[in-house]
Amino acid sequence: MINKNVTSTGHMWARRVSQQWDSTTGSWGEKIAETVQKWKLLPFLMGFLLGRALILEELTPFIVPYFMVMYYLRKDTVLACGAALILGAFTHTVPMGLQAVMSVALSLAVCKWSERLRRKDFSRTPLLVLVTVFSSHLLFDAITNQVNTYQLVMVAVEAVLSFVLTLIFIQSLSIIHLAKPYEPLKSEEIVSLVILLASLMTGTVDWTIEGLSMEHVLSRYLLLLFAFAGGGTIGAAVGVVTGLILSLANVNALMQINLLAFSGLLAGLLKEGGKVGVSAGLLMGTAILAIYGGAEETLYLSLVETGLAIILFLLTPAGVWKNVSRFIPGTPENLQSHQMYMRRVRDVTAGKIQQFSELFVQLSRSFAQTADAEEYDEQTDALLSRVTEFTCQRCWKREQCWERDTEAVYQGMVWMMEKVQETGSLAGVAPPREWERRCIKTEKVITVMEQEYDRQQAFDLLKKQVKESRKLVADQLSGVSRVMSDFAREIQREGMELSLQEKQVSQALEGLGLSVRRVEIHNLEEGKVDIEISQPSCYGRDECAKIVAPMLTEILGENIVVRERQCEAQKDGSCTMCLTSAKTFEIDIGVAGAAKDGKLLSGDSFRTMDLGNGKMALAISDGMGNGERAYLESQSALDMLQQLLRSGLDEKLSIKTVNSVLALRSTDEMFATVDLALVDLQTAHTRFVKIGSTPSFVKRGADVITITANNLPVGILEEIEVDVISRTLKPGDLLVMMSDGIYEAPRHIENRQAWMKRILSELETNDPQEVADLLLERVIRQHSGQIVDDMTVLVARIDRFVPQWSAIQVHGMPKLERPRIVS
Repeated sequence: MINKNVTSTGHMWARRVSQQWDSTTGSWGEKIAETVQKWKLLPFLMGFLLGRALILEELTPFIVPYFMVMYYLRKDTVLACGAALILGAFTHTVPMGLQAVMSVALSLAVCKWSERLRRKDFSRTPLLVLVTVFSSHLLFDAITNQVNTYQLVMVAVEAVLSFVLTLIFIQSLSIIHLAKPYEPLKSEEIVSLVILLASLMTGTVDWTIEGLSMEHVLSRYLLLLFAFAGGGTIGAAVGVVTGLILSLANVNALMQINLLAFSGLLAGLLKEGGKVGVSAGLLMGTAILAIYGGAEETLYLSLVETGLAIILFLLTPAGVWKNVSRFIPGTPENLQSHQMYMRRVRDVTAGKIQQFSELFVQLSRSFAQTADAEEYDEQTDALLSRVTEFTCQRCWKREQCWERDTEAVYQGMVWMMEKVQETGSLAGVAPPREWERRCIKTEKVITVMEQEYDRQQAFDLLKKQVKESRKLVADQLSGVSRVMSDFAREIQREGMELSLQEKQVSQALEGLGLSVRRVEIHNLEEGKVDIEISQPSCYGRDECAKIVAPMLTEILGENIVVRERQCEAQKDGSCTMCLTSAKTFEIDIGVAGAAKDGKLLSGDSFRTMDLGNGKMALAISDGMGNGERAYLESQSALDMLQQLLRSGLDEKLSIKTVNSVLALRSTDEMFATVDLALVDLQTAHTRFVKIGSTPSFVKRGADVITITANNLPVGILEEIEVDVISRTLKPGDLLVMMSDGIYEAPRHIENRQAWMKRILSELETNDPQEVADLLLERVIRQHSGQIVDDMTVLVARIDRFVPQWSAIQVHGMPKLERPRIVS
């Protein structure tokens, strides 16, 4: 217990020190980053180290690849890179510096020439580097009189190395300057990056302070950084590659391959212990290999070099290793970076959708802002103006009537206009005697007044239709806006991190003996659970419904069912299942129907629609007449209705839209009835919409409830009123919907509603299919076996959901804790 307390206290102290250091370095870290970016210090430092870097103590294959790759990646840093490469080469010897000058100059000329080819990619860069290195070094050897077989071979080797390094630098330098943090690096990209970093370290060869080698310190620091970020695999890979590159630069350092590889693996395996664990792993690996190699005299220096690397690592701000972790696949930092990127994409997408939603709102308002109806007096004056234009304006007594007796003439015209508006005609109406005595064109005035009145009526009707159409379009735009706004909010909803819950589900399934490959929890809201699980195929044992769903039911505290499964759909024989929350109620449906005169094609159509939001829609449509045309009309109405309802529009607007489409798409008299019931499977609350359809009935035990409404069928009028009737059903209720062929079949019976209620109340069965079959048979028997019209009856029974399998209790498995904040 004491050791445990001491350990936890040590971890807390280390974490507190790290947080204080991170907060302290955060402000001036940004300033340093700005300075480095402004003065191009990073390309300069990399160029200086690569200019010093040697292979086999005499080859400099890094200069031309770095310069040419940076020319294409960061053209603004070419001068800094060239100067740094030359300066680094001069730190060795003057001839090496002169050779670097010639290489850089020739590389610049080749890059300028290659720009004329107008190629933006790196496809020709390695070949250009190969030719440039071979030409520049051969030219320098010729100038300095050093051309011989050995020099030719070394120049060829250096050119080939430069060719390979160009391929590596294209990958690694692109990562540094162009990589996106949410994209994890591939294995070859990680290796390329490590080779670049190791190449930079070769520029520190022969840098010693009191016998301590800087290349050893920096290589072990790099090892710590990658082992802490990526674990044992990354640590071992970095150790091998770094040791190999350093041993090529200094043949006396072959032992570094073993030391770095083993230490990197050991440090990565102790990653769970944090910085302290990684540092301890490196220290143990260094000590073990130093003692095993029998180099006791170098043990002290090796441990000191490792200690310096550990100190640098502990002083490194968290932002550095977090930036490294963002590029390594599988790390929490990479996943978090990817999630942040996806969150930004979702926010941008939701913002665009919301803008479109607001646009549709504005369009809806503009269509809804129709002009107010003209006042009665204004309409009368306008009508009188047109009448006088065709009569009084062309009369020789115009001045006498309208200048001397203006009031009397005007009042007489108004009186006649009122009579026209009341009766629609002036036939048999005697004009005012005073007005008739003055007017010499009484007959013409009466005729023109009736014509203008008819014209005004037609214009008012047209204006009313336009206004109704505008209102319908405004409602449709408003409905689309509402759907888009809901969709934008749905996109913006983001659950909390559910990795802990996913791990708990995996452990619970493995505890039951199942082999789980992947668990993804998309939503844990109550009533909206959405979980996807992948496992090896169960070969028909139905484990998803018998084991997985009952286990989730127990640990989630609500009924879970299998919504969808794909068994052996994958090439590897895996099974993918989608599990969701079960609804409170479920519906059992039965349908029976027959075509007129026993034909194959009925004009009636029915549809059961799962709207995907916990609602079920039941619909029957009866097309006008019989046969194929009626069938196509009823099917078209239900197809449009289904798409509109699934898109999120409410039932009123959906019915109105179907009506407008059917009314406008053809000049023929084509219409269809629609009987729609929307059932909420969570509450059993049902909304009925009846457009020209027969009544529906709810059978509750021996009682039968009638649901009826008076609306014309869709497609007759351009504007219809939609009445919605709401009822709450109970478990065991039978909902019976039928076409007019069933309801109106007993023609000798006057009160068909009472007859139908009696038939339903006498039924002893509660099975929906049996009820539908018996009802259809009873109606056909009423006509001695003749089918006088298309007949369709749809019966739905509302039941409480009862899981097929009981919940499975997992010993020691706590309930899953749902996230409190979902959006």
